Amino acid sequence: MTHLDSILLSELAAASAEVDQQWTWPEQQLDRLAQAGELQWVVPREYGGLDCDGPELIARYREVAAACLTTAFILTQRNGAIQRIAASENTDLKQELLPALGRGETFATVGISHLTTSRQHLGKPAVAARSTDRGYVLDGTIPWVTGAAFAQTIVTGATLDDGRQVLLALEAQQPEVDIRPPVQMLSMTASATTSVAINSVEVTHDQLLAGPCEQVMQQGQGGGTGSLVTSALAAGLCARCLALLQEEAARRPDLAATVHAFEHEYNWLDQQFQAAAPSAATIRQLANSLAMRISQACLAVTKGAGFISGQPAERAVREAMFFLVWSCPQPVVAAALEELSCPHD
Repeated sequence: MTHLDSILLSELAAASAEVDQQWTWPEQQLDRLAQAGELQWVVPREYGGLDCDGPELIARYREVAAACLTTAFILTQRNGAIQRIAASENTDLKQELLPALGRGETFATVGISHLTTSRQHLGKPAVAARSTDRGYVLDGTIPWVTGAAFAQTIVTGATLDDGRQVLLALEAQQPEVDIRPPVQMLSMTASATTSVAINSVEVTHDQLLAGPCEQVMQQGQGGGTGSLVTSALAAGLCARCLALLQEEAARRPDLAATVHAFEHEYNWLDQQFQAAAPSAATIRQLANSLAMRISQACLAVTKGAGFISGQPAERAVREAMFFLVWSCPQPVVAAALEELSCPHD
């Protein structure tokens, strides 16, 4: 059972290679998703959305990731912003932003890694906030913002002198917000991920989403670090790699045992998404491990043809590496290092 229209998924898959190779922001893909009503997933029903959650939301992410991982990743950042806005108590701001976001008329993204995993080792906060009568004045640099140049709103956070934090809906397109050129990454450069410098930007109280409080990212919801959303995208990549292996095995009977083993592991991973017992970190470890190995298996079976830039196997190997760095909590990193360094008997 698919949750998205199969024709739509085929269109996303057909364009994914060009998105990857040309580093092209997937505007047409996002427009098609908007036309199909697929930008409404996490928008609450009272604002015209579908209010998806749980297994249904995870399944939708997996399907888009299997078709085009770049588009799926952009969706996670956009939807993460929407979830943070929807979870706030700022009714006026929700009414202003959520309906247009759900229709795809505007774009929002998040820049919150500096509050969770990125740059936490530094003594000085990446983004500092100073309280004023009207709200807050922000200074600093948001290290990772996907699609910043295309966003009207960046959901981000800042730290006050006393250690409390605030979460805010920052207007992206203003002179004091310096959106740097996108960085060239190992994969998904088309996501237009970059850093954003904030130079004495005033954010008023009516743009406040949460705080001031300790650990503001623990308030509300948003599919944060190590959540099932990241694992869902890894599983989507695994599904695409499995299909490639199955296609190769149809021509080469000697691959039957290899494909059967990966099918068994993929099905077992799928069962873990449905089960209540495994933690999100455990599922992330399983999904990461399978993504690393099944993508390299694709390269091995396609040989030199798969090693050419832009080929499905080559792209899958690069994309699999993304899950070693994106929202990757320390226990998941430790598990990956243990697997990579473990000698075989």
